Amino acid sequence: MKNIVRHIPKIKESFFLFGPRGTGKSTWLTMSYPDALIIDLLSTSTFRTITANPERLIELVEGNPDIKTFIIDEVQKVPVILSVVHKLIEEKKDKQFILTGSSARKLKRTGVDLLAGRALLKKCHPFMASELKNLFSLSDALKYGLIPLIVASENPVEVLDTYIGLYLREEVQAEGLVRNINNFSRFLEAISFSYGSVLNKSEVSRECEVERKTVEGYISILQDLLISYSLPVFSKRAKRKLVKHLKFYYFDCGVFNAVRPKGPLDNMQGIYGLSLEGLVLQHLLAWKDYSNFASNIYYWRTHSGAEVDFVIYGENLFYGIEVKSSATIHPKDLSGLKSFHEDYPEARLYFLYMGKDILTREKILCIPVETFLLNLIPNQPLWKTNQ
Repeated sequence: MKNIVRHIPKIKESFFLFGPRGTGKSTWLTMSYPDALIIDLLSTSTFRTITANPERLIELVEGNPDIKTFIIDEVQKVPVILSVVHKLIEEKKDKQFILTGSSARKLKRTGVDLLAGRALLKKCHPFMASELKNLFSLSDALKYGLIPLIVASENPVEVLDTYIGLYLREEVQAEGLVRNINNFSRFLEAISFSYGSVLNKSEVSRECEVERKTVEGYISILQDLLISYSLPVFSKRAKRKLVKHLKFYYFDCGVFNAVRPKGPLDNMQGIYGLSLEGLVLQHLLAWKDYSNFASNIYYWRTHSGAEVDFVIYGENLFYGIEVKSSATIHPKDLSGLKSFHEDYPEARLYFLYMGKDILTREKILCIPVETFLLNLIPNQPLWKTNQ
């Protein structure tokens, strides 16, 4: 897996690199900045030293004048170090400081605002299909997700279960983010039923038997740990009455599959369809964050039930995307995109499905999901018309 070339853009300025555990931040940085000095705050001795004396970073920089790049790994472990980094960025114009993190929670109060404008904010996502190329398996991706840690494993089921246990539960407990880990575990399962759906916090509260305010706090924790996304509804120039609630997704469809309880009464085809939708979203998010143009991702849904899974909107960018797990295209599958086109004729419309043929139907370009994902590359059009 070390030979895989990531799409994460390499830059010369100082920057934050945020991403969930296991997404390959450290591996990418080691390969991209081989001459950097790394301060690993997950190391017990380094953590203890820097916590006791954050100015030790200044000593390291001044003691290594030939080194141009300094990487501070998992910076949220010692947020007070950011004041020292701020000082160094101001004084050492010839140096680059790269700060990685898997949680933004502690930094919200003490760090990011302090460095506003002085360090760029970049994100690291699970693998994209176009990074894996011939190593990409759509069926495996839908089962296990694309977290590099899991993709590289010979036992993805076991590693994924361990990841859920250690990261989503125990790390939350270790950081003191929740008082009752059993309640939080029930919440993780309950909110998995909202994956790819409009988020009803009151319903989640009833399912996991905790107060609504507690659920809101838990959702905030998931977002701060970078393991969930909430999509807002696209409402620009709205001509119809739209829903207002957010749609919820875990950052990786493998995490969703591992957390989501399953039984004889569950609609497995429906779960498969949600995994496919989530897989497409995590690719779109990576494509957006790795590109040098600004855009945002939304969904669109009217009160009458017309819906489009994803809307990408930015300068010179306007796409409507619907994802279906069927291998054939039925007229009703295109109804949401057709309604969207009535209100937004400027948008390009894509229908992603499990068939094999690229075709145009009622001005909607229909593309096999796997083909679409393998050709999705940052800083390139969402789909090249000559493909």
